[in-house]
Formats: sequence, structure tokens, C-alpha cells
Amino acid sequence: MSWFQQEVLLPRFSRGCHIITRHVVEALPEIGQVRIGLLHVFIQHTSASLSINENADADVPHDLEKALASIAPDDFPYQHTIEGADDMSGHVKASLLGSSVTVPVRDGRMVLGTWQGIYLCEHRRQGGRRRLVLTLNGET
Repeated sequence: MSWFQQEVLLPRFSRGCHIITRHVVEALPEIGQVRIGLLHVFIQHTSASLSINENADADVPHDLEKALASIAPDDFPYQHTIEGADDMSGHVKASLLGSSVTVPVRDGRMVLGTWQGIYLCEHRRQGGRRRLVLTLNGET
């Protein structure tokens, strides 16, 4: 069994859901060496999250953002407001979606479904660059 780990600093994204599958694959070329294994993707932030969802229709990320905004609106009467009106709503959304995803790896590729991609869900208007930790374990 082999272990590989890499940190990735993503570019700055606007609020919304953004497909980052390509960023993950490019940052961890060791995926190509793994016959069978697991890739764990973890985001080191509390107001952004990760999700696996449809990567084919541009309406999906738009609709995801609209649904999340209705579940945890910025104008809810939160007590934690010191970092801005969109901070606590971002924490709520990140708690709902989660800070990591795990993807199986087979024959040097992530085993995502035909229409699946890894999303960064940026919950702040100005969230800044986000850092991921990629941990891959498998048989080479």
C-alpha cells in the first residue's frame, strides 16, 4: 500500500458551486499509479465546503446555490456576525454539505459516475483562495 498527500491552493472563486475535479487530478499525478485505492479530499475552511454532484448541466451549480441560499440566508438573525453578514450563513452551509469527500480510485483514475464532478462550494461573497489536502492510499 502506498500513501500520497498533497496540499492544493485553489484559485479564488465567487460565491457559488464550482467544479474543481480538474484541479484535484492535476495536483495529484500519483493517482495514475494506483490500481485500487481511495482519494480523500479535505477543505481547510469553515465557510466553504465540498460536494460531489452533476458536472454536465450548468443549471445544477446555479440551482444548488439558490437552494443553499434559501436554507441558510445571509439575513437570518445570526448572533455570530463579526466577520460579515455572509459568514455565519457560510458556516451553516458548510456544516450541511461537509468538509470532505472520498472517491474510489481504480486503474489510475477516480471512479466518479458519468455525470459526477467534485465541487468547491464557496459560501462567502469574497472567500479568498481555498486550501485542500488530498490524501491518496492504494495499491500501486
